[in-house]
Amino acid sequence: MIDEQIAWRALTSRDSRFDGLFYVGVVSTGIYCRPICPVKAPLAKNCLFFESAEAAEKAHFRPCLRCRPELAPGHAPVDSSSRVADELIRLIAEGALEEECSLEEIAAHFSLSSRQLRRIVQKELGVSPRELRQTRRLLLAKQLLTETALPITEIALASGFASLRRFNDVFSKRYRMPPSRLRKQLQSGDLTISETSSLQLHYRPPFDWQSLLDFLHQRALKGVEWVTENSYARTVQLGDCKGWIRVSAVDNTLSVEFTHSLTPVLPVLLRRLRNLFDLDAHPLLIAEYLEQDPLLRDSLAKNPGLRVPGAFDLFEMGLRAVLGQQITVKAATTLGGRFTAAFGEPYATPFAELTHLAPEAAIVAQAQADSIASLGIISARARTLIGLAQACAQGKLANSAAQPEQMLATLTSLPGIGDWTAHYIAMRALRWPDAFPAGDIVVRKNLGGVTAKEAERLSAAWRPWRSYAVMHIWKNLAPQVETLPESQIAKRRL
Repeated sequence: MIDEQIAWRALTSRDSRFDGLFYVGVVSTGIYCRPICPVKAPLAKNCLFFESAEAAEKAHFRPCLRCRPELAPGHAPVDSSSRVADELIRLIAEGALEEECSLEEIAAHFSLSSRQLRRIVQKELGVSPRELRQTRRLLLAKQLLTETALPITEIALASGFASLRRFNDVFSKRYRMPPSRLRKQLQSGDLTISETSSLQLHYRPPFDWQSLLDFLHQRALKGVEWVTENSYARTVQLGDCKGWIRVSAVDNTLSVEFTHSLTPVLPVLLRRLRNLFDLDAHPLLIAEYLEQDPLLRDSLAKNPGLRVPGAFDLFEMGLRAVLGQQITVKAATTLGGRFTAAFGEPYATPFAELTHLAPEAAIVAQAQADSIASLGIISARARTLIGLAQACAQGKLANSAAQPEQMLATLTSLPGIGDWTAHYIAMRALRWPDAFPAGDIVVRKNLGGVTAKEAERLSAAWRPWRSYAVMHIWKNLAPQVETLPESQIAKRRL
């Protein structure tokens, strides 16, 4: 429930901490805005407040062309209901909830009834699942019309509409203007068509971009990922679409350059990048909670906006976690490069550093343990990789994003995967904010050489943001007591 007095004060002060937390619909104009909109604040009596863009559009408000509600950052999943809503948004981005896919089938994905799913989505977002799908499609189309020179037909298909005619009809009814008029209004006409286009991804500040890049650089999968001082690039395969992307920080946003070969899968691509860079986090809320513990206070002040690096793909993250068991980060990265060269499909790009697509679970699932072991990977770990690949290929982890506890149980049931590996995968691949690899050697060392059980006890004070606490412990906490053997301390199981 929105407190209208607080929302009104945030709106009139344009407090960025409220950006994405609510939207204001102006009755006199029929337009809805973000609380940071630069236009003159409307009269209080003309304002209606909504918790989501979907709810505002359901009430027949259209998006503001100045503050662009489609760029507002989203909410981090902090409880079961919001994780279900978040996962439903992901499924919609990947093409679920089409006409041939019933709501009952989607609900079954979460082990829910269709009635329960409707109730959760209504509670979290204020709309029905199908209304959610349509709004997401239209907002992506609006962003593509505004920021790229892609033909309108390609934009319609990339946004999830079956035809240009259907897109024009829905767009005109919802926004009371044809798509072509929006492009004429918002583009200067000097955009040129090339082999790539760029889109902006927004987030809630502060955002420690450099620390995130440093983390990804140390763990980059050679041939698939390339990290420079100010950018992240990688090859991408989503379904039958292959290409590459490059992400850089520009004016408090992230600019995503993508090849047009990836246009048909833009919704899922953008969603995965938001996951990878943890763009839906609420850093001020997290910091306000964690700084209550004196142990983390200095680190929070030193690195405000420190994010939990996510993952582009669950199997890719699982591969990295298994290879990193009980060895250094550098050694795991070396093994990852060998594995990619052996099992990743060669792919040509304009960059010498990007040479392969990431290994696919279906391919690794059919591999022999001996062929993996020949790369310098011990046999037990080779069997673990095959078991993980088979679980991913068979869809055994498909429901995990909405049910992290269930995924942890599924992962630890696989041979060679213990609590540390499972929590590390959940922390990054699921963006689960409360994951905590209690057995991590560096965490235990930096907490004073404690046992895993004691680390687990200490972590209770950081719930439900333990994943963020781990990042601060890894980065800035110095070991207080040297109780672990030096050989063990060197083994950073990351």
